[in-house]
Amino acid sequence: MRKTIISALAFLVALPAFAQGEETFLRQLQKRDSVLIADQLSYGAAFAAPEGTVVALPEYKDNVLMQGVESVSAWTIDTLKNKAGNLEMEAAITITSFDEGEYLLPDIRIARLLPGGDTDTLVFKGSKLSVKTMPVDTATFQVHDIRGQIGYPLTFAEILPYLLAVLALVLMALGTYYGIRYFRNKKNGVPVAPEPAHIVALRKLDKLRGNKYWVPEKQKAYYSGITDTLREYIASRYQFGAMEMTTAEIFKAIKETEFPQEYKEPLKELFETSDFVKFAKMTVDDDYNAKALPLAVRFVTDTYQEEIENNVL
Repeated sequence: MRKTIISALAFLVALPAFAQGEETFLRQLQKRDSVLIADQLSYGAAFAAPEGTVVALPEYKDNVLMQGVESVSAWTIDTLKNKAGNLEMEAAITITSFDEGEYLLPDIRIARLLPGGDTDTLVFKGSKLSVKTMPVDTATFQVHDIRGQIGYPLTFAEILPYLLAVLALVLMALGTYYGIRYFRNKKNGVPVAPEPAHIVALRKLDKLRGNKYWVPEKQKAYYSGITDTLREYIASRYQFGAMEMTTAEIFKAIKETEFPQEYKEPLKELFETSDFVKFAKMTVDDDYNAKALPLAVRFVTDTYQEEIENNVL
């Protein structure tokens, strides 16, 4: 954007030619529907000139345009368009007033030195300015204070986003809690099953019924199935990581629980027998094979019934 500003004293030649320009413009810089005391406005005029034209703008003594109106900035000229060597320009100055009243702003005279050496002066008719002050109470002669914002009752539509946000936070908190609980149980060897632990254990033990697993080549799978099922049940029932423990560690941890005394030795013997079958390839006789599975079933059933009775009491 091309800007050209010079003093009126820059022309040392006479300017006999005068041309009537269009109306001046008066633009309020604050977004209000009226002009109040100390509001600032842009006052100026738009005109055309050939490219290369030099212009001179009015100077105001002590920045006073007229009594009650003064300028707060220097003149500026902006080039709006350039059509085939003809410039459309806009000259403006920022003004303000500290006195209430009706004003007829002075005409704006713009002197032009054209590229061919000709000179002339464009005269733009002054605009009217109405400056208002704050309303005064005629009873007390006091200036009214600015009114506060009007309060309206909240509607459900306004509250709904906040309710949804709170609900989302609650759901996130619950999800985090159960997620941490799930992974903690998983890490400690506590199985997370949609069914009660005794139902899962009895179903697995039922699949091992029959003497087809008693043959030497299947005894490893038979005893592993029994003891692995009992490990899962014990981990869930007594809340410690039996799945990752050795036989000795399991029965050491059992001492800290309410494990029924009548099952400690029989189950310990069952787990030790299973270890010998799995790791030492020991073969167990049919008499013990026939007792192993019923022992595991009775243990699961009795401890589950004991839990129900304790909860009822």
